[in-house]
Amino acid sequence: MDYITPPVDDPVWFGRIAAANALSDVFAMGGRPVIALNLVMFPEKKLGPEVLREILRGGLEKVSEAGAVLAGGHSTDNEEPVYGLAVTGVISPQRILTNCGARPGDALVLTKPLGTGVLFNACRSRRLPRQELDPILPQIAALNGPAMEIALKYDIHACTDVTGFGLAGHSLEMARGSGLLIELEYAALPIHPNVLEMYAKGETTGSNKPNRKLTAGWLELEARLTGPQQELLFDPQTSGGLLLALPAGQADALVGDLRAAGVTTSRIIGQAVKAETAGVRVV
Repeated sequence: MDYITPPVDDPVWFGRIAAANALSDVFAMGGRPVIALNLVMFPEKKLGPEVLREILRGGLEKVSEAGAVLAGGHSTDNEEPVYGLAVTGVISPQRILTNCGARPGDALVLTKPLGTGVLFNACRSRRLPRQELDPILPQIAALNGPAMEIALKYDIHACTDVTGFGLAGHSLEMARGSGLLIELEYAALPIHPNVLEMYAKGETTGSNKPNRKLTAGWLELEARLTGPQQELLFDPQTSGGLLLALPAGQADALVGDLRAAGVTTSRIIGQAVKAETAGVRVV
């Protein structure tokens, strides 16, 4: 079950992004979504049924694209719109992916750029004009299903989708679950346009400080990073990409296949390293 408040003021894009975000939990484990239920909290008297209809239309588009069925849902009145899905999927018991199976020597592949948290907040606060978001909305709303379908042709040892805990938080989960060190190469990270500029102008999110606190004592910053560059590591993602761990010898081929299939921002961003203490190191 996953839901979000509006990242953008366009109701159809809100529905698309929220649905893609919810469906991603099933994709990240190597599963296939089957049934989805709408979860809606909505101020109908304030915004009217037309806006709700457009939100649900955007969500239905993504559910259908995922090959799942929308089987109804639940709604209640609320001061602000909140929308998401409860998704049920299927998976082979022999091929369940978790964030706990990374092995020393694995390469780490990330499929989507980072920075949606601060961009959405900057758009709300009017630091960032809405038209600056328009070119990247299709990328944010893109399903992780096609990327996972390609990834399953390789020996994926671990996977997680990068969402609310940010890259540092989700990398730490993989590191601790796998009992190793996740080493991230900062220069290799894909970043949406305007992200570092917004942090430099003082924009942030309500999750950056908690995410930083979550990784305290486990995160080593070997690279010399500016304040905005550090904040990127803790930026909460909405409908973020997949973080995949697989044998280093297969990583270039996987990235090539992903890019050929349209997941053009896929990159190798680091490696898993044997260590006495689990953690995350940024170089």
